[in-house]
Amino acid sequence: MKGKAVVEDAYLYSEETNLTVRKTSIFFTGDGFTAYDCKGELVFRVDTYGPDSRDLGELVLMDATGRCLLTVRRKRPSLHNRWEGFLGEREEGQKPIFSVRRSSIIGRSSVTVEVYSNPTEEYQIEGSFAQRNCTFFNADKVSVAEIRRKVDTCANVVLGKDVFSLSVKPGFDAAFAMGLVLVLDQIQGDDYVNPNDNRVDVDPMSDDPNLSS
Repeated sequence: MKGKAVVEDAYLYSEETNLTVRKTSIFFTGDGFTAYDCKGELVFRVDTYGPDSRDLGELVLMDATGRCLLTVRRKRPSLHNRWEGFLGEREEGQKPIFSVRRSSIIGRSSVTVEVYSNPTEEYQIEGSFAQRNCTFFNADKVSVAEIRRKVDTCANVVLGKDVFSLSVKPGFDAAFAMGLVLVLDQIQGDDYVNPNDNRVDVDPMSDDPNLSS
């Protein structure tokens, strides 16, 4: 699949790429994220600090070295819980490159993503991020990325929701996909999750970042 980067060309891969994403905890679970490739090498990270970080309405996606790739910021006021993305570390007056919003303000709904540089480039995210089960579709209804629960194949158990898989199709910007994960965590992260689902919580700072898909 031939693609065009939304965030950075370096994250356009020629083959399907599976990232293991972990919600990290500095003070409370969900304060940040780390994402590792299949070799266990750090690809992305998000660091926030303190219990009030969720209310700041702004998160910065960094590469493994700490370079700022993308800032996502909540647009206020917004009935549809709209967020916007900015290249690098956002500066005052900077124009966004994409927006993310709930498709409906009533009940559960899909999420719509608009890329401002190309009016025809739009994505729908369907499913439940809270249950780590959702798919990103382009305007042609072709899947470009997926979020799924992780399975420990040795123990044959589904891992806790703080560890999940982000699968990015060839030609789709993985940094863009990870930025969308940050927004989904904000707008769908508190949605209902079945308390009876079969899962085992694991330490998100475990020494082995490369868990089985």
